[in-house]
Amino acid sequence: WAPARPRAPAGWPLPTLYCTPAEAGAVPSRTAALRVQLLFALRVRTLRVLEAGLASELHDALAALRAGWPELAQDLALGRLSPQPGLPEDARGRLQALLVPDTARAAELRAECAQGFEGIVQRLWPQLQVVVVGTAHGGERLYCDALRQADCKGLPLYCPFYRAAGALLGVNLWPEEPAPRFLLCPDWAFCEFLPCPAEEEEEQRTVLLGELWEGREYRLVLTARPGEYRCRAGEVLRVAGFHKQCPVVEPVRRENQALSVRGESIPEERFCRSLCRAVGMWPGARLIDYVCVESALLGTSSGACAPHYEVFVELRGLRDLSEGQRYKLDHCLQEDFPIYKSFRFKGSIGPLRLHLVGAGAFAQLREALGSPVPMPRVLREERLLAVIQSTVIS
Repeated sequence: WAPARPRAPAGWPLPTLYCTPAEAGAVPSRTAALRVQLLFALRVRTLRVLEAGLASELHDALAALRAGWPELAQDLALGRLSPQPGLPEDARGRLQALLVPDTARAAELRAECAQGFEGIVQRLWPQLQVVVVGTAHGGERLYCDALRQADCKGLPLYCPFYRAAGALLGVNLWPEEPAPRFLLCPDWAFCEFLPCPAEEEEEQRTVLLGELWEGREYRLVLTARPGEYRCRAGEVLRVAGFHKQCPVVEPVRRENQALSVRGESIPEERFCRSLCRAVGMWPGARLIDYVCVESALLGTSSGACAPHYEVFVELRGLRDLSEGQRYKLDHCLQEDFPIYKSFRFKGSIGPLRLHLVGAGAFAQLREALGSPVPMPRVLREERLLAVIQSTVIS
């Protein structure tokens, strides 16, 4: 949002906070909606805050800026919204009526993009104070790290609230810290916690807010919405400390994003660390995105082989990998997970298969996901598998 924006229609006393018209958010295509919102944001040099529901949305919008800044600059200069797939013509006409030619801003956009994209957000919006994202943990953490290191360099990324299973549970009181921590608010929802890992005899015994221990991990059990009583939220939290008497937690992992073909259960955050370690062994490579599949989802197309993982990665700085380089990831997993190594040694789990996908592959995958949800790291649907398979280049 930006100060001094025009006021909302009569009857609404507060000034309009957002520079993007509401209709831009109703465009049916995610890709088209992000481009429209980006164009309207570029019009306003005095933005103070960039806000996105998911870090991946901002990541994809800035990727669209990298790929299409000449066309965006031309639209700014002409006060035009170019036709694009997924943007209905009637909506385009209404949105275009809100634009006016701005050759000076278009020239500024061209000049800044021509200098490169490190710190581009701060350069395009020099009065920007913070980047706000609705979710910065779990599958979205990779995008936050990428934004901090490149496009949003020099700006704080702030995730103000913690939500799980549709309920608002906590608030982040430490906006300057890179890893979000959340103060759990006792009266926002009724939370119970299962110690993780649980002892067999205590597996069903939950503890309450006042019984949590610092440094331990817990599975979240939630009673928040009508008809949902003591539901496992699928989130694992680590107690990072206490603020006065209330626990402060860090989301650690999503339970449904663990890889397991023989009961070995590799959590998403630990798999990501192994993958990043392997990428560090590939000279010049930088990890952009990744997703995993258990071979059972492939059916007969996986061939007559032992159950295994298939990993799809998007890299920058590297267009192909040798077989030796591909094996590095399997080797890292064996080093990091003794159970996985044991199954690999016995042949119960086959070698991991690594695929490179083209630029923009994961934007297509997020388009196929439909509703805006944190990026899954393990695909469970054949239609999503087909989308990512269609983008494989090596």
